[in-house]
Amino acid sequence: MTVQYPITVDEITKIYGVGEGKAKKYGKEFADYIKTYVEDNNIERTQDMVLKQVANKSSHKVFIIQSTDKKIDLEDIARAKNLSMDELLKEMERIVYQGTKLNIDYYIEDNFDEDIVDGFMEFMNESESDSMKVLLDEFGDELSDEEVRMLRIKFISDVAN
Repeated sequence: MTVQYPITVDEITKIYGVGEGKAKKYGKEFADYIKTYVEDNNIERTQDMVLKQVANKSSHKVFIIQSTDKKIDLEDIARAKNLSMDELLKEMERIVYQGTKLNIDYYIEDNFDEDIVDGFMEFMNESESDSMKVLLDEFGDELSDEEVRMLRIKFISDVAN
């Protein structure tokens, strides 16, 4: 109990050595006491951390996919989820590297020079690497890190997915 901090009777029944009988007889008192202790001492329980992280990432993924489908500006997407642009790009990179298409053409068309985009795509088609170092060596004078990441996301989404 001192490791898992069960705060419900159901969670107490899952503790090794506690059966249904003990849980029904003493569980409520223990659960209430442990819950108060956890709250008073700001203890983050392992099971809560895992669930929050998975739920947040999952909700971000669905929201990002739906928002790009609706052609919402990337800055607005980031703001809506309280993410920095860097965090949003990391989420988008995760999404496309997991094999899901993200259509950000609308954003690229509105914010990038067409010749630069064409040159980037041509370079990526011929390149053996999509590493940021290689891309920044090639395009770092014309594009910021953020812009290179966006174009890489577009390329991975268009070509690999």
